[in-house]
Amino acid sequence: MAINLEKGQRVAVELPKFTIGLGWDTNQTSTGYDFDLDASAFILGENGKILADEYFVFYNNLKSPDESVEHTGDNLTGEGEGDDESINVDLSKIDPRAQEIIFVVTIHKAPERKQNFGQVHNAFIRIYNTVSGEEILRYDLDEDFSVETAVEFGRLYKRNGQWKFEAIGTGMKGGLAEYLQKYN
Repeated sequence: MAINLEKGQRVAVELPKFTIGLGWDTNQTSTGYDFDLDASAFILGENGKILADEYFVFYNNLKSPDESVEHTGDNLTGEGEGDDESINVDLSKIDPRAQEIIFVVTIHKAPERKQNFGQVHNAFIRIYNTVSGEEILRYDLDEDFSVETAVEFGRLYKRNGQWKFEAIGTGMKGGLAEYLQKYN
């Protein structure tokens, strides 16, 4: 049975290999554009910065050099039920310098399209067993991000040799560029 997390709650991740599923629904918009939300992963070292540019995993760099984090591809519409984008994680392959993996969802071309996370609902992040499909944990974001164009859904972090997941749910107005500046 899956653990449902609240913002700030942390739980140990026992599986070395799993999938991060991210999902959302969007409101009908009068901006004239479809929503294109994108999931990204930042693999950080002890200093809180990306290990190297190749450790920023997103739709244009689908796999980290150590093959521990792999984005399964960009969903341009978010149509359908369940996960809109997924990221496979294999902690047995992760670079020993890695201390944290941040999972962010951004709205592509948000300022031009006059879109923000206030127009997004039913957003979630979940971890499930890649082989069996069994959901291990889930965090449903229930805040109203009325001006934010990017949201840090959650993070995996390493403490005393143990990997844990924390439900974050923090938004930023500057989109992906602001996260790149923060973690680069």
